[in-house]
Formats: sequence, C-alpha cells, structure tokens
Amino acid sequence: MSSSAPPVLPVSNSQPTPTVSSAASEPQVTAIRTLISNLSDSLRNGLSQRRPWTELTDRSAFSKPESFSEATLRIRKNFSYFRINYYAVVSVILAVSLLTNPFSLILLIGLLASWTFLYLFRPSDQPLVILGRTFSDFETLSLLAALTVVVIFLTNVGSVLISALMLGVAVVCLHGSFRVPEDLFMDEQENSQTTGFLSFIRGAAAIAPAVAAQPPSVRV
Repeated sequence: MSSSAPPVLPVSNSQPTPTVSSAASEPQVTAIRTLISNLSDSLRNGLSQRRPWTELTDRSAFSKPESFSEATLRIRKNFSYFRINYYAVVSVILAVSLLTNPFSLILLIGLLASWTFLYLFRPSDQPLVILGRTFSDFETLSLLAALTVVVIFLTNVGSVLISALMLGVAVVCLHGSFRVPEDLFMDEQENSQTTGFLSFIRGAAAIAPAVAAQPPSVRV
C-alpha cells in the first residue's frame, strides 16, 4: 500500500506597495499634526500666565485719569501686566463677531484651508494641478494672494474682522486707561513680552517648510 504526500501549494508572501499619493501625503499630515501640537502647547502656556480675572475687574482700582499722558501710561503698564487677559478678551470678541456672521466665517475658513493645503503644507515635489493644468509655486502664490484680496476686500469678511479688532482694542484701551496700575507687580513684565497666544506661528513657520520638503517615504 503506497501513500503519496499532498502537493505543496505555493504561498505568495508579497506585501502591497503603498501608492505614491498615500506616501506623499505623510509629510503633510505630519506638518499639520506639528502645527496643532504647537498651537495646543502655546495656548496652554499662555493661559497658564494669565492674571486672575478678579484683578482685572477690581472696582476699587478704577479711577478717571487726570490727563491723556497718564491714561497712556496706565495703558502701557496694564497691557504689560494683563497681556494674556487682553488677548483673550480680543479673541472672544473676534470669535463672537465671526459666529454671528456665518458666511464670513465660512469664507475665512476656506481661505485659511486654501493657504494651508495648497501652499504651506504642500510637498515641494508635487506641483499644484487644477483641471489638467500644472501651476508653479509662483503661480500658486499669486492665485492665493488674489483670492485673499477678493475675500478680504470684496466681501464683508474684512469689515467684520476690522470692526471686531477695533472693538477689542477700544475695550482694552478703555479698561487700561481707567485701571490704576499702582497695586500691580511688574517683575515679570519682560517675561510676558516673549510669550503669547500667537507664538506658535513662529514655530509652525519654521517647521512647515522643512517637513513639507521631506521626500515621501515608501514602506515595504
């Protein structure tokens, strides 16, 4: 009685090769994650340095300035001390203005997304292609600049932003001129001038080109 072994079937151990688009998008995703991380760290850093809101609204510390020079001096001292609080007040006013104008908010988000994905975090080895036409970096920058001018100056986005910023500056100046700064400690004035909510932009501006310029990695 003879027995024969079953035939051995060939087994393929090939792994799928990632497509070029998925590999090329990795630096862009990394740059966006880095920007979000820098933004989160900067916000936490800035909020940790804010002054107590009770000091900002202490009624016993308010008095009318005797002259314009005294009001200017108060504004400078109060801004140095309440810098983060003032940034928060202006940010809230700006956010409320945009939320009450949803069309302007949508246009502004679209403009920021265009700059982010079409220019800042776009890999340098991948030119912009629209309707079969390839655009160079200069042409892409020109298109985005023209789009910015149209959105800011030919729609109500510019008026909403300017009005909100002017209102925020007016509130800050009004508070700073009537708040007596004699009871405030200015020891950390120089420290506070080097930090703020917008410090993440410097880090993102330095990181984004370097990350976007990295060649796409292909994993096997």
